[in-house]
Amino acid sequence: MVLPFHNERGYLPISLHSLAQQDRPFRLILVDNASTDGGGTEALDLARRLGLDVTFANEMQPGKVAALARGMTFVCTDFVATCDADTVYPRDYLSRAEALLDQPGVAAAVAATSEPGASALTRRVAGLRMALMARLLPQQCLNGGAGQVFRSSMLERAGGFDPAVWNWVLEDHEVMARIEHQGRIAYDAGFECAPISRPRTISSTGWNLPERLRYHLTTQHSRLAFFHEYLAVRLRDRKLTSERLRRDGMNQTRGSSEIAQLHPLRG
Repeated sequence: MVLPFHNERGYLPISLHSLAQQDRPFRLILVDNASTDGGGTEALDLARRLGLDVTFANEMQPGKVAALARGMTFVCTDFVATCDADTVYPRDYLSRAEALLDQPGVAAAVAATSEPGASALTRRVAGLRMALMARLLPQQCLNGGAGQVFRSSMLERAGGFDPAVWNWVLEDHEVMARIEHQGRIAYDAGFECAPISRPRTISSTGWNLPERLRYHLTTQHSRLAFFHEYLAVRLRDRKLTSERLRRDGMNQTRGSSEIAQLHPLRG
């Protein structure tokens, strides 16, 4: 599991506590993307106290893509997951991910999302909606990098995360446009995670409605051209580099009891 972060001191404990309760062993790679809040040292200390198998790295080039690229250099497992510092992962997150990636021809899988603490019914509806959308829009990326898992060899063949290839926002969707040529993107109603809703520090970090609609109308053959010949130009004009995904402030540390209440960590 590769977890990049920048100034996430108040949110990292939430993710780490949920990861420590996973029902299968894994290796955690923490990548500090030039934080200035001291959260990296605290996160490493907490990960060790929680008994996680953790590797820590620094990446000074600003931007999530550069941090992910750095983290991937430590990956030596068949499967890899990208995580966010402000997301709660259910206890069975990795075992469900592994079951999806073990299916023949699957290159990646994407989790459904719901609010932390959402009811079982709300989470079930979110999962079913994701599964339905996957049938209507096959091979498209229907959710973000907080809940993406990959077969490592196929991600590497697709070019992985590389600022020289793509250093704009929406890196989670662009990488799927490349990996879909390696194999199938899998969805399952029970595969889920819970990102915490947070206000953004800039007005827009993604695509507008016409751009999103155009994406959904593209075919697999034209998807890469959509990103690299059309969307990249527009993101460049709006100066939406990968660095713009980093957020500062809003970092109030929460206690472990509150963390446990954010999302049911089911088995």
